[in-house]
Amino acid sequence: MDRKPDLSAKRVGRRYAAEARFQAYGLGAIFVAVAVLVWLLGTIVFQGLPAFTQYKVTLDVAFNSDEVDADNLGAANYQAFARRALYDRFPNVTTRSDKRELSSVLSGGADITLKEFVEADPLVIGTTQQVQVSVSDSMDTFLKGQMTDIEETQPDTQLAPSATEGDVALLASGNVFADILADVKVELEAEAENILSSARRERRGIGILENDLAALKARAEQAVGEEREGLLTRVADLEADINGRIRKLAGLDAQAALLYETARSSGGTLDLTAAMPSILIEINGGVVKAKKVANDQVQGTAFIPLETSAPAAAGEWTVVTYVTPERGRQVKDRTATWLRELQKDGAIESTFADVLFTKGDSRAPEQAGLWGAVVGSFLTLIITLMLSFPIGVLAAIYLEEFAPQNRITDLIEVNINNLAAVPSIVFGLLGLAMFLNFFGLPRSAPLVGGMVLALMTLPTIIIATRAALKAVPPSIREAALGVGASKVQVITHHVLPLAMPGILTGTIIGMAQALGETAPLLMIGMVAFIVDVPGGFTDPATVLPVQIYIWADSPERAFVAKTSAAIMVLLTFLIMMNALAVLLRRRFERRW
Repeated sequence: MDRKPDLSAKRVGRRYAAEARFQAYGLGAIFVAVAVLVWLLGTIVFQGLPAFTQYKVTLDVAFNSDEVDADNLGAANYQAFARRALYDRFPNVTTRSDKRELSSVLSGGADITLKEFVEADPLVIGTTQQVQVSVSDSMDTFLKGQMTDIEETQPDTQLAPSATEGDVALLASGNVFADILADVKVELEAEAENILSSARRERRGIGILENDLAALKARAEQAVGEEREGLLTRVADLEADINGRIRKLAGLDAQAALLYETARSSGGTLDLTAAMPSILIEINGGVVKAKKVANDQVQGTAFIPLETSAPAAAGEWTVVTYVTPERGRQVKDRTATWLRELQKDGAIESTFADVLFTKGDSRAPEQAGLWGAVVGSFLTLIITLMLSFPIGVLAAIYLEEFAPQNRITDLIEVNINNLAAVPSIVFGLLGLAMFLNFFGLPRSAPLVGGMVLALMTLPTIIIATRAALKAVPPSIREAALGVGASKVQVITHHVLPLAMPGILTGTIIGMAQALGETAPLLMIGMVAFIVDVPGGFTDPATVLPVQIYIWADSPERAFVAKTSAAIMVLLTFLIMMNALAVLLRRRFERRW
């Protein structure tokens, strides 16, 4: 007797509930995938956008005729011209160390900018011209707000300076600095806690050494002769080490106690250290770096001399706080003050970073560009396309239309499918062994890079072409043969044109994959530092993925933004190539 299916409402309900859960799991997986993608792209864009802008400073540069030879423009010391223009802007900077710090504002490529400016118009020799030059990478990072947060307040009390330069005391009419003093005390307590943590670690270390000392003394008492002498020497060394650690511990305890006492005291004047946020007072056209702070006054050093020692009214002076301590950033307080002064005068402004798309690589982030890598990628892909497309299409046509079905062709098909799954670095090793070591082709050249990527792209093109050829209905072939066309005519006049959209789609996808490859190119030397833009297929070059790899490995902070910007450019090219593949498929694809 056949058993009837259980169609009870309870079982149907469980089935519908299972289907609903399965759909929910699928939607959840899609949501997570989209969220991760959005987060990834958002992070790249957020980090990369600053690289598309660059800060430049406008200087009044004097091109003295006795220092610039019109017949030999390259011999002039253009970097000295730029530095001198900057020194003239801050006449109070007189010492050698201060001048060295001030000159760090300028990019190392300022001389190239000035040289190109003179070469473009030699008539500027003997005149003073306004020229825009790039600031250094650390200054650019600071100006973009990536190094520290800057807080500005304008207290509503009067502030009277004691002098215009040197050591300056600023006396307020109220307890306007009480909040700053309270923050300093909090910092002191935190520093005391860190010192106590070090003291506790030191105390534990002393306890361990004392146990070792006791065990060593016990061994020494039982030993005789030279062994005893050696153990006693070790005992003496260990006792000296313990005594030194005890003295260090006492110093840490005393230092922490003093900090606690200072932090918990009422009022008073406290010192500001490099481990605390920096406080600067902008007053009467000058800037004072605070070194000591009390409830109603600040004592410090004038980084920029004040124009007058007259009291400043409420709202006419500003407290500037650099949240990140000075010892935690590359740009020090004095340099930051000069940058702010240049900004207030309108001498520093943000411009489009044209260098990113006009120059090659550089060790200095503010001078590094992508153009060399873009040209290298273009030349490499030309070689890849010229080799992989005709060879891949012809191989696919032979295997699909002409090759007999036997063990040899089966072996070839299996190997082609396997090559599509081979790690890309294996092709790099093949290129290193064959093209470089055996044939002696130039290292780090687009010619070799294109040949290696062609080997990697061939299986993709062959597989895609065979699939496109199979999609053409057999009736097309039969009709062409029926009217007297030869086999070659059938393929070239009928089958191949109909399959071309699919072939082009597979080719573009394979080229996009080749554009994003790094590992095989590293093996043939395209990881080399290349400054010049390549002018031919045999010139040293690099490609976009390798450029990203090089910048990501650089220690300078500004290269983080450069790396993300390069990723954005590479993704743009990949999206455009894949969009072109979709467009071709939709535009020319036929369905039967």
